[in-house]
Amino acid sequence: MENVVLEMVEYRPEHQPWFEKLNREWIEHYFWMEPIDFEVLQHPDKHIINKGGTIFMASCDREIAGTVGLKFVSPGIYEFTKMAVDKKFRGQKIGQALAEAAIEKAKKLGAHKIILYSNTILSPAIALYRKLGFVEVAVDGPYKRSDIKMELLL
Repeated sequence: MENVVLEMVEYRPEHQPWFEKLNREWIEHYFWMEPIDFEVLQHPDKHIINKGGTIFMASCDREIAGTVGLKFVSPGIYEFTKMAVDKKFRGQKIGQALAEAAIEKAKKLGAHKIILYSNTILSPAIALYRKLGFVEVAVDGPYKRSDIKMELLL
């Protein structure tokens, strides 16, 4: 990312169309939209922000390049959710920067654990999570398309 300015900004309501667009493109490319996806993507304030979570938007040279949600699960536990990077920005470590920003935010919020649900066909994402210290645990999630659950102890 030479000569590129990458900035992490906290979600604002005007980001909702980008949050939905990036995640829909990602989900529909690899899987299918589940009913909860429509609800969360259209109303992230209600499902993530207002429940004690946060969302980061990655801005690359003032253009929205990616997003990640950090959803409150229970005291001390947050879930990485809805991470997506725009096609034209993939391969530039924006996903890693988003994940690192979310981990730091979780620590500031007093988290002792971050969980995530994914699918093993997303091998670059799984490799990134392992690189960040996530380990595989038994799958118990609510998502039909998930075949892996990982956690990071902070």
